[in-house]
Amino acid sequence: MKKNVKGVTYDTETMAVVKKVTHGAFGDPAGYEETLYVAEDGKTYFLYTFGGESSPYPTEKLTSLTKAKVQAWEKENA
Repeated sequence: MKKNVKGVTYDTETMAVVKKVTHGAFGDPAGYEETLYVAEDGKTYFLYTFGGESSPYPTEKLTSLTKAKVQAWEKENA
């Protein structure tokens, strides 16, 4: 997935996965996955989310995160 932020295009194909968390089983309408990526610069983080129709993430999304939000997400998913 690609996202343009302030004129820079970020692509999950070229970013490194920091951590992936899956909630529920495959095919579960309430199940979803969250994948934390870091960009090539090592400073820009994104959270990729996608899930079933009844999940918090029924559509594919790539969201940039601040360092504080990254730390909170990592603590929540430790």
